[in-house]
Amino acid sequence: MPVESRESALEPELDGAIETRTPGVVAGGALLAVAVVLTALNLRPAITGVGPMLAEMRAGLGASVLWAGVLTTLPTLCFAGAGLAAPLLARRAGIGAAIAVALSALAAGLVLRVLDGPYVVLGGTLVATAGIALINVLIPVVIKGSFPARIGLMTGVYTAALQGGGALGSAVTPQLGDAFGGWRPALGSWAVVAVVALAAWILAARGTGRAPRHTEAAEGGRSLLRNRLAWVVTVFFGLQAFYAYAAMGWFPQVLMDAGVSRDHAGLLFGLVSLIAVPISLVVAPMAARQRGQGGWIVLFGLFGVAGTAGLMLAPAWSPLLWSLLIGLGMSVFSLALTVIALRAKTGADTARLSGMAQGFGYLFAALGPFLFGLLHDAAGGWTVPLAMLLGLLVVQMVFGALAGRHRFV
Repeated sequence: MPVESRESALEPELDGAIETRTPGVVAGGALLAVAVVLTALNLRPAITGVGPMLAEMRAGLGASVLWAGVLTTLPTLCFAGAGLAAPLLARRAGIGAAIAVALSALAAGLVLRVLDGPYVVLGGTLVATAGIALINVLIPVVIKGSFPARIGLMTGVYTAALQGGGALGSAVTPQLGDAFGGWRPALGSWAVVAVVALAAWILAARGTGRAPRHTEAAEGGRSLLRNRLAWVVTVFFGLQAFYAYAAMGWFPQVLMDAGVSRDHAGLLFGLVSLIAVPISLVVAPMAARQRGQGGWIVLFGLFGVAGTAGLMLAPAWSPLLWSLLIGLGMSVFSLALTVIALRAKTGADTARLSGMAQGFGYLFAALGPFLFGLLHDAAGGWTVPLAMLLGLLVVQMVFGALAGRHRFV
């Protein structure tokens, strides 16, 4: 591995600063890799744990369907706003400090949202998901700067851990509710995992020195807002996120309305996230070594089309099969992150592209859970919202094929 990949790169070149580093922050990158994995495990349970508990939460709080729609939409709104702000925060505080602050916010939000009524739940979710949003944008920059020769491998490991955490959130949260007596301790207990990740990140960043020096990027650098490829990547990212967050917010309820029990629906949707773990570990490194990733993106889109069509036309026939196919389709997320890293040549451009793709992409994706629920209420069933997702998947494959071509912003 090159010397630069063995040094601490918790604070790589980012939107205006090149950081000088103190040796000894990580040993061969191992400690940093562990911190990345533990951090990734925290990026979905705060969201996926809500779906199986949503009916119980509404009953206990006396909350409306509108409140449920706002609750499931908040994560993507936070991802958009905090995603656009992440490069600025990281430039001023450093990536290591920014991620530590974000993990602290996540832990605090997870505790806060189980302490009181419906508005406190929304406020705590806002804080927690803002922390997640910052991490979403900054981890690809850490991978680009710290593991330049292993971008595909580390992106796969990171995505696998992220999806594994999502699976645990969906599958384990109902069990925690049964064990601890309700949705409040079930959802709040995930704060413990966030604290563990925070401790690992502090250890990985220990001893970091910081001395930014002036570069042309410090004066603002170039913008990607007029770059056509950057917008193609952004639209592709937004489309796959729109689908994913609509699915995470509502698919457990779709399954329950088809006759699947709450616990079984949680386990099935946990499988949707879990199936992406081996896919991310295997496919992302393979795709990164190839000149283009468009073929892989289209293939996973076709899996998503098959699973969504099955859920729409015959949901009770084989919920397990539909869940497997949908999980394969949602595995395109690992390729979306890989594309962000591969379409940029420098750490600074990776930060800009990551912030743009995730900021604007999640802003569009915020419509997903809300629009899905709105169409359900208007149509009186799940057919119309699921048909919407089918059309979206077709457009996603087109933009994904374009984003996967070997070009640079």
